[in-house]
Amino acid sequence: MSSVVKGDTGYIELQRTSLEYVVRATLNPDDVNTGKKRFSVLDIDSSVITGDRLDISTVDDSDMELVSGHNYPDGSWYVNVDAAGGLRLFESFDMALEGLAANALALVTPSNPQDLFFKARDNSYRPMAKVTNYEFTTVRELVQTETLGDTFKKQYENGLIQGQGSVTCFWEHRYLLNDPDTRHAVKPEFASYLARLILRLNQGSEFLGKFYLFRERLSSPNNAWYECEAQVTNCAITVPAAGVLEARIDFITNGKFKLKVGAIDAHLLKEDADFVLKEDGSKIFLEDQ
Repeated sequence: MSSVVKGDTGYIELQRTSLEYVVRATLNPDDVNTGKKRFSVLDIDSSVITGDRLDISTVDDSDMELVSGHNYPDGSWYVNVDAAGGLRLFESFDMALEGLAANALALVTPSNPQDLFFKARDNSYRPMAKVTNYEFTTVRELVQTETLGDTFKKQYENGLIQGQGSVTCFWEHRYLLNDPDTRHAVKPEFASYLARLILRLNQGSEFLGKFYLFRERLSSPNNAWYECEAQVTNCAITVPAAGVLEARIDFITNGKFKLKVGAIDAHLLKEDADFVLKEDGSKIFLEDQ
């Protein structure tokens, strides 16, 4: 008997990244409030989004003076950006989303101004929540350039755009305890992240995506998905008088789509991005948990 693949077997996973983009800024002693475990850097809030795993390093490779007890030239932490553009650093994604000062890392006041590099990076894919549908084309000739801005049109002319697509999902920006999506061990991404991404000025609007056509267990040979590097080009919000808010996210791909079939490489990672190992030294697969 033949079978068909239904849309409810597929979903999307996102990985945060800024690819090659790095922001350079100066951290002054009076930019750090050790009592509130908070610091600020001029205009950094336009480049960083709450939940980003932020690599921070000194330009001259000297020891960084920022996180208490961390005497190295660089470090990587999850960040929470408050309404005033201030930053707090946390050990985990969940803590960064919650943003409680009590859970933030203790800071120290730099003895002198420090020139720092900031780069958003993450090693983990997270499921996209509340997706109703998505579509894309991997044929370059079918990319609708008339809907793109001048910057993306230039990328297309230079051969950097290889595909185009869109994601439609219910709008959400809150992590609610009574929401089944937010009670998962791996917290999801919401439409609000992609909406903020297009506003990220200095680190670009890139993300890494896995678009599943069919998904069973992680080790199943029947899984099928596309992988790509993408850039958000537009975000449209629909607000009906009576109904559910929806978001449509348009994106282009600046690399080739890769169609993959088989087991998904999803070993368990610690927050420092190292693999968690069994006693015999082998990696722990997510489905072991």
